[in-house]
Amino acid sequence: MLRRLRDLARHLKGELLALSHAARDSRTPWPARLLALLVLAYALSPIDLIPDFIPVLGQLDDLLLVPAGLWLALRLIPPPVIADARAQAAAQPARLARSLWGLLLMLGLYALAVGLLWRWWASR
Repeated sequence: MLRRLRDLARHLKGELLALSHAARDSRTPWPARLLALLVLAYALSPIDLIPDFIPVLGQLDDLLLVPAGLWLALRLIPPPVIADARAQAAAQPARLARSLWGLLLMLGLYALAVGLLWRWWASR
C-alpha cells in the first residue's frame, strides 16, 4: 500500500510538471491556462487553505483539492497540448520548487476572500 501511494505521488508530481509546461503553451485556451496557474500556485504555495497542523483536515485538502484541480485543468487543455507537455516533462524531469509567485497569489486570494467576508459581515 505504501508503495502504491509513493507511485501515485510520483505520478501526481509528473502531472503537475506537465501542467506547468501546458500552461506556458500558446495553444492552451486562456480559461484552462488560468485554472492551471491557480492549481500550480496552490500546489506549490507554502501555505494551504487548511494548515497542515490541523489533524486530518490539514492533509485532506491537499489530497482532494490538488488532484481535483489537476483533473479539471487537464480536461480543459486540448489532448495534443497535454501529450506534448507530458513528453517535455518526461524528457526533462525537473523538481517543481516552491513558488514565490504562488505564495503571493494565494495570499492575494486569501486577502480578497477575507475582505469579501468582512464586507458581507459588516453590511448585515
